[in-house]
Amino acid sequence: MMQFLIDLFGSAQGWLFEHAVEPFLFVSGLGEYTEEAFEGTEWFLIGMVELAALYLVLRPLEALLPVHPFHDKRARLNDFLYTLVHRLGLFPIAIFFTLDPLMDHLAGLLRLEGVHPFNLEAMLPGLPALGSFLLYLVVLDFCDYWFHRAQHQFGWWWGLHSLHHSQRDMNLWSDNRNHLLDDLLRDIFMAMVALAIGVPPAQFILLVSVSRIVQSVQHANVRIHFGAIGERLLVSPRFHRTHHAIGVGHESKGRGSLGGCNFGVLLPVWDLLFRTARFEQGYADTGVRDQLERVDANGTVVAGRNYGRGFWQQQWYGLKRMVEFARRRAR
Repeated sequence: MMQFLIDLFGSAQGWLFEHAVEPFLFVSGLGEYTEEAFEGTEWFLIGMVELAALYLVLRPLEALLPVHPFHDKRARLNDFLYTLVHRLGLFPIAIFFTLDPLMDHLAGLLRLEGVHPFNLEAMLPGLPALGSFLLYLVVLDFCDYWFHRAQHQFGWWWGLHSLHHSQRDMNLWSDNRNHLLDDLLRDIFMAMVALAIGVPPAQFILLVSVSRIVQSVQHANVRIHFGAIGERLLVSPRFHRTHHAIGVGHESKGRGSLGGCNFGVLLPVWDLLFRTARFEQGYADTGVRDQLERVDANGTVVAGRNYGRGFWQQQWYGLKRMVEFARRRAR
């Protein structure tokens, strides 16, 4: 059965490339990028498979076991647009293959100086393919944990990342609700880490796909947890929802301050080790505190911050927050 699915995927990739991608390359004078385009076709199809699987599995679960009813149905549609851009785009893999020759050049220069570049898999000779995949997964997740903490630590960066947290109707598409600049920074960082530890290109694609699927499950509007033991092995929707909780997930040090809890992307072990884990029994409301109405010292009701409705408005407001929060910290 598995071999049948692999063959079916390969046939679909070949058909799409032969009948759509390759003709476009030659018409537009980009024939020298045929090999890269073939790999890009594979990435595009993987994204399509992910979208279909997520919808067929998570959408019924959201209807069957919802945490809350949606207050703004348009918000989910907007998150779906982010998902199309992220899952069907080529940003992570394009960055990986762009940096690959640069890293090879750097490695060559180091060898001339008698310095051999680090390769994680070479430290454990004889490691089976599954073992190396899991090893890379753990190392990349460790780095992702610290990257995520940095997004919550620096004011200018929180100005960008807060767009992700501004979704008050979390759903299966919310994982990809990010500022494009924030996404770009993460993709560059993760690609550089992967290249630095020697992740093969084929494994990198699979690692990214597995990570994206798990993160989509975490953001779904489903009343699901993995139990006392399971929640310490893999980040669950309940565990991650606490990270998105108003006044808890990103302000656990007190009102108006940065910080937070449950930064683990796939594995809660990093939160446990560095004491940022918070295991709650309930399912808190999500969003950012400054979205809420407040009463000032004069008793006047002040409207919450507007994070934007549509895609481009949200992107523009994110840049404005980045500048605003950077100036605050500089004072």
